[in-house]
Amino acid sequence: MEQKYDVDRLVGQRIRALRLARDWTLDALARRCHLSPSNLSRIETGERRIALDQLVSIARALGTTLDELIESEEDEDVVIRPQATAAGDVTIWLLSHERGMNGVTVAKMRITPGRGTRPEDMVVHPGRDWFTVLSGTARLHLGDRTILVAEGEAAEFATTTPHVIGAHGGPVEILTIVTHDGERSHLPNGGITHSAA
Repeated sequence: MEQKYDVDRLVGQRIRALRLARDWTLDALARRCHLSPSNLSRIETGERRIALDQLVSIARALGTTLDELIESEEDEDVVIRPQATAAGDVTIWLLSHERGMNGVTVAKMRITPGRGTRPEDMVVHPGRDWFTVLSGTARLHLGDRTILVAEGEAAEFATTTPHVIGAHGGPVEILTIVTHDGERSHLPNGGITHSAA
C-alpha cells in the first residue's frame, strides 16, 4: 500500500511540476482536463488516487504522455552495471545500453598476452575504430604495421585495413567505441568474436 502511495505522490509531483513549468494555475489545468480544482489539488499532493481516465486527460492537457507521467524512478535507464564476458584472451564489459548513442557501442576490454599473434586474428570492416588505453600497453597490428599505444594514449584508424589489438608486455585494459560494423567484428553476443578493437 505504501508503494502505491509513493507512485501516486510521484505522479502528482510530476503533474504539478509540468503545470508550474507552463505557468498555469491549478484552475487553468483543472479546466483543461475537466476536473475540479480541489480534485486536481489532491492528485498533485498524492492524497487522491488517480483514475486512468483522469490521468489520460491530464497528460493530454499538459502535452505529455502517460509514460512520462508514470515512469519508474528506478535507475536502470541511467546506470549501466556491466557484466564481464570472456572471449578467449579478451574480457569485455559493455558500457552502453543496446545500440548506444548515435548507433555506437562503448566497451571496456581487458586483453591478455597471446591475442593478436595469429594472422587469423586480424579483422576488416567498414568504418573507423577508436580506443584509449586505461592501463598497460596495447599492441595494434594495422596491416603490416605494429604500433604500441601506451597508457593514457588513444588510437583511431580506418578499419578497412586488417587490424587487431593485442597486449604488449602484460595485460592491457582499453576503452573502445565501435560502430555497428565494428560491434559485429569485435564484441560477443551480437557479433562478438575473439577480435576486439
